[in-house]
Amino acid sequence: MWLFGWKGPSGFSASSTAEEVTQGIDGTGLTAIVTGASSGIGAETTRVLALRGVHVVMAVRNLDAGRNGKEAMLKEIPKAKIDVMELDLSSMASVRNFASQYTSLGLPLNILINNAGVLSSPSKLSQDNIELLFATNHIGHFLLTNLLLEIMKNTAQKSKQEGRIINVSSVGHRIVSREGICFDKIYNEARYISWFSYGQSKLANILHASELARRLKEEGEEITANSLHPGAIHTNLLRHQGFVNAIFSLFGKYMTKNVQQGAATTCYIALHPQVKGMSGNYFMDSNIAEPSSQAKDTELAKKLWDFSLIITDTK
Repeated sequence: MWLFGWKGPSGFSASSTAEEVTQGIDGTGLTAIVTGASSGIGAETTRVLALRGVHVVMAVRNLDAGRNGKEAMLKEIPKAKIDVMELDLSSMASVRNFASQYTSLGLPLNILINNAGVLSSPSKLSQDNIELLFATNHIGHFLLTNLLLEIMKNTAQKSKQEGRIINVSSVGHRIVSREGICFDKIYNEARYISWFSYGQSKLANILHASELARRLKEEGEEITANSLHPGAIHTNLLRHQGFVNAIFSLFGKYMTKNVQQGAATTCYIALHPQVKGMSGNYFMDSNIAEPSSQAKDTELAKKLWDFSLIITDTK
């Protein structure tokens, strides 16, 4: 990543790390949820937010991995406020259970980071009979956000501080057909080409954030919603792509970001004062970027929203 030192308007670049983009920022008093927080950029996001004083709830599928990660962070940051809670985004029952448990704790919620995702899982359906990548990467986060939104609204009103919702997408959102999201193939369809399916789910992340931003602004809520591409990072997302994983293992350090750089844009949007009031944007390398034309399709965003409401049986 030594080739990518060009700085954008924010003053940061692809080479900036999560610690660098949050240097000097005090997050004391803020509470955040980070999904997929036990490894990769989710773990680094958790560590850096905790380093800045944020109380972070690690929402993880594997509790043991989450607890081990928490222990490692506490050794480095003894005063860190970190909790671990179980969440399997591929299961709507698990998402509802997580939201119910979080609500019962009576905690505020300033920042929701929808980070977790799978890249190329073997083709199959989720417990709810939805194509697995779409279920995990979009539907789970859509439902989680809706179930926690009232807490975020109350927190923003009481604290007089802007709430921030962040969807971690990827450049993979460009790998879709001209039709965008194929709604007729979400149910009972496990024969997708995995990269297309992944791209579709990542496109949904951006459309979700855009439509949510529009609705929150219309309601006059002090909550922003943005999406981002963290950059090409060699993490365990590639574990089901043997050949690609092998290539990345050999040459990744020359072509990709490290985890510290990969978590930078997420942490920038979560904490930096430059982002205050900015909503419905797509970021890359800690700067506003241009997504695909499909990702800017407001009618597709509304259609996806309504479709997701039906799937999740929410209002």
